Amino acid sequence: MQSALITGKKICSSLLLRNWVRPLSAASDKLTNVEVNDKTGFAKLTMNRPPVNGLNLDLLRDLHQSIQDIEKNKCRGLILTSSSNTIFSAGLDIMEMYKPDQERLKQFWNALQDVWLALYGSAVPTAAAINGHSPAGGCLLATSCEYRVMLPKYTIGLNETQLGIVAPKWFMSTFRNVLPRRIAEQALTQGKMFTSDEALKIGLVDELAASKEEALLKCEKFFASFSKTDPIARYLTKKQLRHNDIKELLDERVQDVENFVLFVNQPTVQKGLGLYLESLKKKAK
Repeated sequence: MQSALITGKKICSSLLLRNWVRPLSAASDKLTNVEVNDKTGFAKLTMNRPPVNGLNLDLLRDLHQSIQDIEKNKCRGLILTSSSNTIFSAGLDIMEMYKPDQERLKQFWNALQDVWLALYGSAVPTAAAINGHSPAGGCLLATSCEYRVMLPKYTIGLNETQLGIVAPKWFMSTFRNVLPRRIAEQALTQGKMFTSDEALKIGLVDELAASKEEALLKCEKFFASFSKTDPIARYLTKKQLRHNDIKELLDERVQDVENFVLFVNQPTVQKGLGLYLESLKKKAK
């Protein structure tokens, strides 16, 4: 039995191991790795941009391409996870927004839109094995999936207001698709980060797992729950449920980019981003 390994755009083969195939060579230069288990048809998409999987233009483009590759290969499920032991994704890379090149800034936001549209509207079942902290854009990726399994002692949430940033409507729609509206409203306005236990209690995540391996198995178990479900009927049902959120972004996509660029370039926002970067440097010391 063999499994296919997709690393970026390259598709390789290797022997199937107990659960997931292991890369035959180091992939440290790749921003995403995709391992496909031919026995189950499930794909594991791993973000691999140390140290914190900051979502910059290159990682977003790799994520989008990998999601497309998984769908083209007709996989039966997509599990999003991280190569880090402590961070799922720290969210948007602030360096893309601080003193930005204006054309790259537009490309960056377009790439984030592409990833969200592909993941939130994916034709295959999706799950996140959240094996580390997941603030802001990391939380967006996790909540874009249909199921979430999180390791203990980490945090997750859309904390943009704490940084003086307003989450776009489609971030909020994704959050409200998971949480009761009142909880989502309070969390968004407060910029609240939830512990793993708190996230489980309010329904922000579906299960907890003691290890990444257990999280992956629980994601696979979720996919297995569709074994008696017609895949086309399943997808069309999901598509209808998420239609309004997706259509809203598609209808306002150009304006959404313009709003983002205008907001980021405000002097007060640039000053706030600069102060935040300085605080990170001090913590690193």
